[in-house]
This record gives sequence, structure tokens and C-alpha cells, in this order.
Amino acid sequence: MMKYLQKLGKSLMLPVAVLPAAALLMGIGYWIDPNGWGANNQIAAFLIKAGGALVDNLPYLFAIGVAVGMAKEQDGAAALSGLVAFLVVTTLLSTSVVVMLKGIKPEGDLDAVGVFARDNMDAKLAFDAIKNAFTGIISGLVAAGCYNKFSRTKLPDALSFFSGKRCVAIITSVAMLGVSIILFFIWPVIYSGLVGLGMAIKDMGAIGAGIYAFFNRLLIPTGLHHALNQVFWQNLAGINDIGNFWSPTEELLAAGGVIGNYRVGMYQAGFFPVMMFGLPAAALAMYHTAKSDKKKIAYGLLLAGAVSSFFTGVTEPLEFAFMFLAPGLYLVHAILTGIVVAVTAMFGWTAGFGFSAGFVDFFLSSRLPMAHQPYMLLVEGVVVAVIYYVIFRTAIVAFNLKTPGREDEDLDAEMAAVLANDDFTQVASIVLEGLGGKDNVTSLDNCITRLRLEVKDYTLVDEKKIKSAGVAGVMRPSKTAVQVIIGTKVQFVADEMKKML
Repeated sequence: MMKYLQKLGKSLMLPVAVLPAAALLMGIGYWIDPNGWGANNQIAAFLIKAGGALVDNLPYLFAIGVAVGMAKEQDGAAALSGLVAFLVVTTLLSTSVVVMLKGIKPEGDLDAVGVFARDNMDAKLAFDAIKNAFTGIISGLVAAGCYNKFSRTKLPDALSFFSGKRCVAIITSVAMLGVSIILFFIWPVIYSGLVGLGMAIKDMGAIGAGIYAFFNRLLIPTGLHHALNQVFWQNLAGINDIGNFWSPTEELLAAGGVIGNYRVGMYQAGFFPVMMFGLPAAALAMYHTAKSDKKKIAYGLLLAGAVSSFFTGVTEPLEFAFMFLAPGLYLVHAILTGIVVAVTAMFGWTAGFGFSAGFVDFFLSSRLPMAHQPYMLLVEGVVVAVIYYVIFRTAIVAFNLKTPGREDEDLDAEMAAVLANDDFTQVASIVLEGLGGKDNVTSLDNCITRLRLEVKDYTLVDEKKIKSAGVAGVMRPSKTAVQVIIGTKVQFVADEMKKML
């Protein structure tokens, strides 16, 4: 399972790598025009829209990136299938389609007793958030699975045009119909449950703020954190923390931003120390613990993510860099975030954000009436940075976590493997003989460095014979599965072996 999650984490690196630059463009644009977000300045509009083209469409990038990364071959057909999968599920589960499928009356229509159709609002809240990272990842995984299983399928002559890779996107779209049906029923239930959780903790003061922050981070991979955000940041439950911070009522101004156990900004302020200091410190810990020969690669990714997190508050480049490679470490991050937000709320230090909890928003919000001792967030941030660095570095080393720059060397070693015999026909012949002959081979595929085969009778497999062909190694994951490590010339051997089958 862990190897699967680590492979998924590596697959996400390609789309994640484009985010820091996009986030910085948005942050600069927002700094130029903090109120209009481009409405008052053409340069700001250009920068915000340029960055938003990637940040706002991250689920699409995940669908394509995961499909390519998890497929046996990094083929364009897998990428296309990932996009098809995402388009199918998000179209079928869009709010307008869901309302039509459920037979819900248009919003604002009255029923026989003059009660608004509440179900419509529930559907809107849930399915408005269907275009998220979770849906993108699921789409990519389904597409990769379909590619791996059906990319070499041979159809009858009448349908031969759709054989092989051409059928993958079609099969993927059918598979996503099933996924859409499942999500149609469970998505609103989960979403409503999280909204209910938010309603339950909203009167718990600082402790409730901490619980909210913990789940906010924990749910980032699924996109369901939006359900909780609706309760605390928007006006779903009457809190409207972001709106009240930037545009406080006369009542709030007269009360100094405090009503009962609620202080305006308490559901936002604690994220600043985490995003501006904690996560960059975590990035530094991951860099310091990276393998010496991989530090340069890790440096680029982690530095870009740290700058993005500090300056704009966009944390996805860092969080997705380790959440699947080391899920336990991500849980620690969620717990620490909850603690920091709770402590911040207890002391009453506040600042607010319109975009995210980065330096841009901190600078802009610290002078507003609802800001309360915002400079203390910087002091707290230094302490949080130390805590994050120590905990992350200790955990990574103690548990040998596969954070960026610490991934297994298997692929690197296999990429460096040299085939002893460049007569690919002869190599293929010897390997096939060692597998028990063509009648014993039920399927043949290859990845970047390996032949991946399925056999009928495992007792007929002669590893010594296979190795005599000059291959780098033989692996047997199961009784029927055999993997022959060839190196980067694997495609040539695979092509010759296919001719013999």
C-alpha cells in the first residue's frame, strides 16, 4: 500500500511543480490590486488570471498527471483518458445536472405550503465543490487502471479501429459512469456530515477553531475542506469570519470584534504562522534530510513550495509533495495546524485573508480595524517554525520517511542497468525459454525498465536461464507474475518477444 501511495505521490510531482510560479503571479497581482482583484488594474488582472489558469484548474492537472504517472507506459493515451475521466464525472455531477436528476425545483420556487426547496441549496453546496483534487486524483487512477489493462486489447476485425490504446478513453468513460453513480449518493452525505461537524464545533471557541483547522488540513486531499470552510469562513451558519473581518458591522466595531466567545478572525489568524513559517521550516527539514545526490532536485521543488507558501499562502506545492509519500507526516502537519490555530485563538491575535494566509494578506490585513496584535503572529511564527523543523526532521530520520529526495533508489538503479547482450532477438529468445516457452506466457507488457509478464505455470520458470541472457535481475511478485529487469533498452527486447508470442 505504501509503495502505491509513494508512486501516486511521485505522479503528482509533475502538476505540483507548476504551482509555485502560478501562485506567485496571483500573489503579486493581488498585492497590486487587493480590493478589486484585477478590476482596478490591468496588470493585476493579467497576473491574477495567468496564475489562476493553473491554480484554479489544479484538479485537471491532477487527473492528467496521475493518469500518466500511474500508467505502465507514460503514453499520451493515458493522459487523454485522465482528462476524459474528469470531464465525465464533473459533468454528470455538476449542480445543474444533479438538480435535474433529482427532480429538484429551481432555487426560489415555492412548494404547496410556501416553503423554499431546501434540497436545491443542499445539492448546490455539495456538488459545487465536485471539481476538486480528490476527483482529479480518482479520475487519474481510474484512467491509469484502464490503460494498464486494456491498452493492448485486440477487438474483432469489424471494430479493429478501436483496438489497443484507442479503446482506453472509451472504457475509461464507461468506468467513470460507475464512479459518478457512487459519488452521486455518497458525496452529499459526506459533505452534509462535515457541515454538521462544523455546526457542532462553532460554539466551542478556541478549541473549536483548532478542531476546524485540523480537519481543514486533513481534508485538503479530498477537496471536502470546502464543506467546513462554508461554515466558518462564509455565511452558512452566520459566522462569516472572512466577511466580518474585511467589512465589519457597526455592532462588531463597537464590541471591538468580540461577541461572546467569538473574536472576528479567529478562524483565519492561526493559519498565518503555519503557512508563513511552519511549512517553509518543514521544507527546510525535508531538504536537510534529502539524500546528498538528490539535494539539488529536492532544493528546487522545496524552495519553490516554501516561497509560494510564505508569500501567497498557497500550500499545495508543499503539501502534495509529501502527503502521499509520507501520509503519517501529513497527519502530524494537520495536528500541528490545529494546535497552532487553537493557541492563536486563545490569545486573541488576529489577521485576515482574502486570498490565503500568506505575507501578502498579512501585510494588507494587519492595518484593518479587526486586526488585533497581528505582530504577535510573527513572533508565534518563529516558534512554530522551530517546532515544525524539529518534528519533521526527527520524524523523517527516525522512521525513514520517503519525503522528496529520499525516495527509493530502485528506479534509479534500474535506469542505470546495462544489458550484457545487445542482440535483442537473442535476449528475447533466452528470456522466453526461461519463462517456460510461449505457451506458458499469458501476457506481456513493459514499463520504463522492466518486462512485466504473467505465466500459467510458475514451476516452469527458470530464473537462472533468464539471467543467462544478461539481464539485470528477475523479480516474482506473485506465483503468476514475473518481472525481468532489463534497463532502458527494455522496449527493444519487448518488441522482439512480442514477435515470438
